[in-house]
Amino acid sequence: MESIESLGRLKAHFQKLPGIGPRSAERLAFHILREKRDLADGLARALLDVKDKILHCKTCFNLTETDPCSICADTARDEGELWVVEQPKDVLLLEATGLIHGKYHVLMGHIAPLEGVDPEDLTINALVDRVRQGGIKEIILSLNPTIDGDGTALHIQSLLGDYDVHVSRPARGLAVGSQLEYANLGMLESAIRGRTKM
Repeated sequence: MESIESLGRLKAHFQKLPGIGPRSAERLAFHILREKRDLADGLARALLDVKDKILHCKTCFNLTETDPCSICADTARDEGELWVVEQPKDVLLLEATGLIHGKYHVLMGHIAPLEGVDPEDLTINALVDRVRQGGIKEIILSLNPTIDGDGTALHIQSLLGDYDVHVSRPARGLAVGSQLEYANLGMLESAIRGRTKM
């Protein structure tokens, strides 16, 4: 088949996405080519909107199109309960359980010295500032149950030792070494209900 430059560029861009190999990229490119132009226009607009409209909430660092985000702005939520997670996608997972009535703080990762990620590279200082301002009664460190997640949790716990705040973690319904994004809702519900004091 003749090499078509625009199709090759589209395939190359698809291959840059996680989990998309050469064959999947080719299938996606040909699918877009076969469909009506509306699909390509909508996809292009959605991609640009994600880059142009989404920002991080200045309070919790979750993804949002408004600042503060809708969760931080919700006065019906429990201000005393703060769920600390590694990434914005973790907020979506926890919200899907319907069991969280508090608010969130997104660290934007975990401490990983071998990868060059130190505590000051995360939003840990902002978390301590939120606790210092008062009103937070419980911090639930809902971090991935990995070595780095556990190390980050211990670091945060040590920083909060001087404050009158209860620090807990979800129960180990989450398998050690797994990621929150791979947990099903039942597993998350069990972990949330069975959280324990650190």
